[in-house]
Amino acid sequence: MNMLELIDKKKRNNALTEEEIHFMITKYTKDEIPDYQMSSMLMAILINGMNDHETSWLTKAMVDSGDVIDLSSIEGFKVDKHSTGGIGDKVSLLVAPILASLNIPVAKMSGRGLGITGGTVDKLESINGFHVELTTNEFIQQVNEHKIAIVGQSGNLTPADKKLYALRDVTGTVDSIPLIASSIMSKKIASGANGIVLDVKCGKGAFMKDLEHATELATTMISIGENLGRKVAVVITDMNQPLGHNIGNKLEVAEAQEFLSNYKDSERGLFEVTVAISSKMYQLATGVSDEVAEQKIMETLSTGAALDKFKEFITAQGGDATDIYQQNTKHEIVVKALNDGYINSIDAEMIGKASLLIGAGRLTKTDVLDFNAGVKLIKLTGQSVKKGETIAILYSNKDEVEASIQLIEDAYIYTVKEPVKNNSILKVI
Repeated sequence: MNMLELIDKKKRNNALTEEEIHFMITKYTKDEIPDYQMSSMLMAILINGMNDHETSWLTKAMVDSGDVIDLSSIEGFKVDKHSTGGIGDKVSLLVAPILASLNIPVAKMSGRGLGITGGTVDKLESINGFHVELTTNEFIQQVNEHKIAIVGQSGNLTPADKKLYALRDVTGTVDSIPLIASSIMSKKIASGANGIVLDVKCGKGAFMKDLEHATELATTMISIGENLGRKVAVVITDMNQPLGHNIGNKLEVAEAQEFLSNYKDSERGLFEVTVAISSKMYQLATGVSDEVAEQKIMETLSTGAALDKFKEFITAQGGDATDIYQQNTKHEIVVKALNDGYINSIDAEMIGKASLLIGAGRLTKTDVLDFNAGVKLIKLTGQSVKKGETIAILYSNKDEVEASIQLIEDAYIYTVKEPVKNNSILKVI
């Protein structure tokens, strides 16, 4: 068996065996297969695809390439969630304490943001003193004691995926459903959870631009889960506009606390997505009906138990829960409406780019974030505005902000008639 034979087999649109995929991933992880040969294989996969068995075997090979977290010493059904990335997506900060307050253990490993997509670890690091790095023993102890821990991903978790992802990024092979699905699922399975709820974003501010491709990705990941012994559910959610009011690390943590303090005043989309994903996570862990699961979520929000758990979680990982609202930037720039009428839509991608330019996101992995930078959307889709009225506030420590202001202005599309609000939940699988 050699790599050239496998490339030739896949380029002729023939399926690879489990042994061939394991050979390929193992050898590549050990640097015994060069990048140029793996690049050729990735392109063949992009063009010809993979069947469900191949995709599952690829995922398993990537899991087996590194450490697998053993959560067996944590009592109960461990449930995790993953988002494919969006603008203003602070849902992990919400669902984790919600589930933990209902005695469902959440042992979560999260990533950092890159480009316009924010990362949960970055948001948590914006809290003064918060530790995103715990030893395995500390991680397990915290979940057993508090039912919740969120940390950065282990350095040796799915090393094959890290190598493949970097190669895909520079060889034009990112947009392959089997490669995307195996990348996501390998990390989730290696993290040790029994059940996984996936939030697949769909729209202008997401990687998957339409429902057809989002559904294909969702069904592929569910198939991987079934083949590898995990309970998996997918919620496909709208990302044509930002989620919530706040975009930026510290701003999003503040909005998460505001949501848990008074969810009735939260932005509709953020409320719908949070409840849908929390309910599905609770359902996976307990086996109750959709109706009972949602009732439990609403109860813990209404009683304040989820808010208490949020503060407990922050304190347990060394964070200062009183630091959350301390926003401090050199500039606070008001952005005003250019027209009278109703806000028909807000382009999530443009808002993400505006936030990125002022330092709230990274263009490269080595970029240093400005935790205080970001955008607060004052006016949202469906609301009426007058020309000159404040629609957003830009928080920046940079002096050059004209491009960001222009992006925010261009992101707002106006109409004379009140628009119909689109559903935030597009599909549940």
